[in-house]
Amino acid sequence: MIITIEGPTAAGKTAIALMLAEALNTRIVNCDSRQVYRYMDIGTAKPSKEELARVQHHLIDIIDPGQIYNAGLFVKDAAKFIASLQKENKIPIICGGTGLYVRSLLEGLFEHPPIDSAIRVALKAELESLGVSVLYQRLQAIDPDFAKRISEKDPQRILRGLEIYAATGLSISEHWKRQKRVPRYRAMRILVSPARAILYERINKRVEDMLSAGLVSEIEALICRGYTWQDPGLNTLGYKEFKDFFEGKSELHVCAELVAQHHRNYAKRQLTWYRKCRFDLTFGLQSFSLSDVLGEIETRYMRYKEETGAHHSQDSKT
Repeated sequence: MIITIEGPTAAGKTAIALMLAEALNTRIVNCDSRQVYRYMDIGTAKPSKEELARVQHHLIDIIDPGQIYNAGLFVKDAAKFIASLQKENKIPIICGGTGLYVRSLLEGLFEHPPIDSAIRVALKAELESLGVSVLYQRLQAIDPDFAKRISEKDPQRILRGLEIYAATGLSISEHWKRQKRVPRYRAMRILVSPARAILYERINKRVEDMLSAGLVSEIEALICRGYTWQDPGLNTLGYKEFKDFFEGKSELHVCAELVAQHHRNYAKRQLTWYRKCRFDLTFGLQSFSLSDVLGEIETRYMRYKEETGAHHSQDSKT
């Protein structure tokens, strides 16, 4: 059995995951597609050093900003830590807002034929010549569901959607519909979802706090390390919006406002995604009750043991 803590950006997932991990004497497996990057702490809202000292986290700071990370790599990496925790009779806690990673972990990745490298080369050439907006419009036409779930300024995922369609004649959404979904794990899924107005206030405040904490200096340090705006790290939400500032084309406050707007847009897409998922518990921060959640976990875990013959050590019980 595993527990997932899901929700939109700035919902408060980390705080809840920490409380549960401490109560269950377990560890957290990160499921945020940007917190995997080294040197990118402030803009990705990574757990603080104090929080990391409280509970050990896996899959944080595992690759450099110039490298690509995807759902397939996440599933492979997460599975190792889940297996390790389960051998220790601990319940793994998966925490993060990258919905595709969670779905891929729970249901598996869809199978498709190998993609001809010529397709990728041609699409990248089109991206360079036509721009990301044109390719996003094309993706909207062939796979509107997938297009709604990603940013119109996310070239990596836009290219992925187009190359899958070009190689197979089917959209990513259609591949998911046709896939035989056999759950890989018994999961208790928890959604943290504050009211929209509260969530947007938290997002705006988070961006202010990031700037106060030194986000601009963090980006400057990345550039000094040799990373460019085309690298996967800098070309991501919360960083790429500052490109014009560093190139002298825009004021800092304008870029900051754009960051907050894009985070709100991202949260809206996440909420749309979560409406199509089934959760065992859903609450906002104000309605969260640790004792109630632990009681539900204990009940479900006892049922899981009865059905599977699993054993759970006394020190990891609630």
